Amino acid sequence: MIVRIVTLIFLILFADVSQAEKIIQRQSFAQLGEPKYPDSFSHFDYANPTAPKGGSITLSAPGTYDSFNLYALRGSAAAGSDLLYDRLFASSDDEPGSLYPLIASSARFPADWRWVEVTINPQARFQDGSPITAADAAFTFNLFMTQGVPQFRLVYKGIIAKVITPRILRFDLPHGDRDKVLSLLSTPVFPRAFWKNHNLAEPLSSPPPGSGPYRISAWKMGQSVTWSRVKDYWAANLPVNKGRFNFDTLRYDYYLDDNVAFEAFKAGAVDFRSESSAKRWATQYSGSNIRDGYIIKQAVPNQVATDTSWLTFNVHKPLFSDRRVRQALSLMFDFDWMNRTLFFNTRQRVNSYFQNTPYAARQLPDARERQILQSLPADYPPEALEQIYQPPKTDGSGFDRAKLVQALALLKQAGWELKNQRLIHQKTGKPFEFEMLLFSGGSNPWVMPFQYNLARVGITMNVRQVDSSQYLARLRKRDFDMLPTRYPAFASPTTDLQIFWASSYLNSTYNTSGASSPLLDQLIEQINQHQNDQAALLPLGRVLDRVLIWNCYMIPLWYSAEADYAWWDKFSHPAIWPAYQMTLNNWWYDAQKAAALPTQHR
Repeated sequence: MIVRIVTLIFLILFADVSQAEKIIQRQSFAQLGEPKYPDSFSHFDYANPTAPKGGSITLSAPGTYDSFNLYALRGSAAAGSDLLYDRLFASSDDEPGSLYPLIASSARFPADWRWVEVTINPQARFQDGSPITAADAAFTFNLFMTQGVPQFRLVYKGIIAKVITPRILRFDLPHGDRDKVLSLLSTPVFPRAFWKNHNLAEPLSSPPPGSGPYRISAWKMGQSVTWSRVKDYWAANLPVNKGRFNFDTLRYDYYLDDNVAFEAFKAGAVDFRSESSAKRWATQYSGSNIRDGYIIKQAVPNQVATDTSWLTFNVHKPLFSDRRVRQALSLMFDFDWMNRTLFFNTRQRVNSYFQNTPYAARQLPDARERQILQSLPADYPPEALEQIYQPPKTDGSGFDRAKLVQALALLKQAGWELKNQRLIHQKTGKPFEFEMLLFSGGSNPWVMPFQYNLARVGITMNVRQVDSSQYLARLRKRDFDMLPTRYPAFASPTTDLQIFWASSYLNSTYNTSGASSPLLDQLIEQINQHQNDQAALLPLGRVLDRVLIWNCYMIPLWYSAEADYAWWDKFSHPAIWPAYQMTLNNWWYDAQKAAALPTQHR
């Protein structure tokens, strides 16, 4: 009897251990739910597997560049640098957060996600023909941990990368974390032979060896860079690449002024253009080349989570530390007038950090959201509990006196007073004056109307335009008062949000405003803890949206309901456009179409 009981106990314990140590092996992964494509898929839906290879395309790039190292802590990398290195697993452009085999062929992990072992495809090669090994992948991770951007070291603190065999890499985590494992699977792999003698934090004056589908074949520093297709690219026929990366050459020409770049496009010196100016799209795409069909125009609707434009306050500046001041300046941004007169009513006003998703807080908080808010430190604006955020709406006249009165009332509460048409601080006697930092050569027709409106309440806004290198340097140091920013689309609340809003990432350039609070930290931590729980993420995402938008860290500008593209009619593309990202990597040169163009534009 005793022997039978002991045996039963042993079997129970053994079963528990076996269950805890259950190992799962997968070829593909999804951030939410299951991957769209099965393991047996042959190509992405938005790629044409029979697309011909060949031809060239010339694109424009803004500003200048001074480095070939995309990951350096200073300098501006050459356009197209994301093509240089492949990653362990590749993402799909028609679903959020899914990963499919590229350098890696599969990964295995326990049910609690406390480690992951990645198997490297035995065919994987760098561009010089040398094999990509687990040692290269481990070296790359450690290089990022010692010389990479600060946020990388914070995200992956405590994680150890080690080589199990020449083809198996293992990551050990301090504790189980599914989301961190998935992000590790998307890291690039560098050749150790080159980077062991170079500093990842420093710019490079000549191109490094790569592993991706293109290599740099010609360049003129700061002016142009040409990428040539790697003809013997080992991964060309993998499902993630089939029918993609079809051009023999990609050339980027740099222009300091976007108006000049547009003229170059019309003249045929540039082949493709993504248009950011609504006025230009409505009024300047005309003439014989468009009438005769030599230039194609196409507007593609944005139907999913989309990037949004904002004006960012540097809340570390005493001038913008008071929420009432930030609210007042938001009132003076007359979107309705600008949309009508500058953008031909083509822009939609931003009203959420989760625009076009279920996580946007577009209703009054429900019981679960109230419970979350009331459990957090009480430093959230009271409106977060009581109101649905609506961006300031004007009468569209360009001179809405009611908004001026509201703004002055808020500024007075914050200690400012209008004297002799200048806004003066009641205690210090200093005038309200700040600098708007802009990237030189960009299209910013809204700047002068905003500047004029601020002057109506006695505020002086000085405009400073700098080149791309200076802009990036000042952004990284948070050496600015205000600047326009592009907030990336989040289809759902992911752990990436910590890089944008958590206090521990305050030195990251992604946290442009410098926002920091215990409330945000607790919210982000809860979001991190519930990554696989849709029911919990919905109220948490909406609460984060309410807290961020009512704190007025940024002035909401706009997003476009469509993306506007124009190109010379010598290219073809698949009938299906990817939902989340339009990329020319799926297009190809069409010799038959090119033959119909005037000789100088083929």
